[in-house]
Amino acid sequence: MKHKIAISIGDLNGIGLQIALQSHEKIKKICKPIYCINNEMLKQGAKLLNLKIPNDFEIHKTNGEFEIKPGQVSKKSGKYSYDSFIDAINLTKKRKTNAVVTLPINKESWNKANIDFKGHTEVLRSYFGQNAIMMLGCKKMFVALYTEHIALKKVPKKINEEDLTTFLCSFYKNVNQDNIQVLGLNPHASDNGVLGNEEVEIFKAIKNANKILKKDIFKGPVVPDTAFSKTNRKSCKYFVCMYHDQGLAPLKALYFDQSINVSLNLPIIRTSVDHGTAFDIAYKDENINQKSYLNAIKEAINLINSKK
Repeated sequence: MKHKIAISIGDLNGIGLQIALQSHEKIKKICKPIYCINNEMLKQGAKLLNLKIPNDFEIHKTNGEFEIKPGQVSKKSGKYSYDSFIDAINLTKKRKTNAVVTLPINKESWNKANIDFKGHTEVLRSYFGQNAIMMLGCKKMFVALYTEHIALKKVPKKINEEDLTTFLCSFYKNVNQDNIQVLGLNPHASDNGVLGNEEVEIFKAIKNANKILKKDIFKGPVVPDTAFSKTNRKSCKYFVCMYHDQGLAPLKALYFDQSINVSLNLPIIRTSVDHGTAFDIAYKDENINQKSYLNAIKEAINLINSKK
């Protein structure tokens, strides 16, 4: 029997619906997708895209109706994408579906809709009361983010031995990998304190985590500017990064089209595309890249099977 996957439709002013419609024939061969959208919005979007709605395009009705305005930041589209996500979570929590896969939202649209979260991961943390870990990547490389959507100037204050130790132990329990590199914060990993002292906290956390796990799992602090070199990536596939762009800049430079987002440390499985709403090409480009979405579906299925 194929696994059921709840698809959060994303911001309807962006490329999410087009990806869902154009990928459906491929997706249905490996799972049973349940799209969180209502008939009215589905028909409106399909008409704008000049695409036919497949006969077996099964939906779970997400309430709400508004005029789709391609490429525009919108309070109504932001609210609808949030409601679609909550519906997908509820379906999976109630075990009516086996996992959640999310299409892209727009953070500014969420803000206009007075949604007090900066993204999917924050919603999941609040919903389940657990510290979800954001990991992004593909088969060739994964990066886990110790801090995410916060101002860069706030990152150093977040780096402390206790919290980072907890993060590292939780990350290991979710990925079960024996070679994980932890990046330093400062250039040259501070050159032994010359360029900063955050690496002292990182070193202590690594030592603590390895002691708790009784294995030499974590290495570092690793010099950030060489961590993602071709040579180093041959020996290591998993990296813990201290802030958002430290991990995502190299990941997207190397594997932009195929990388995905995975939420770890939660009671449900959630994966996502690792790209935005692409407002500039929404409802204009017939050839939207679907690799990230397909990989997110496949990874969700892999995670479901691994938990059996």
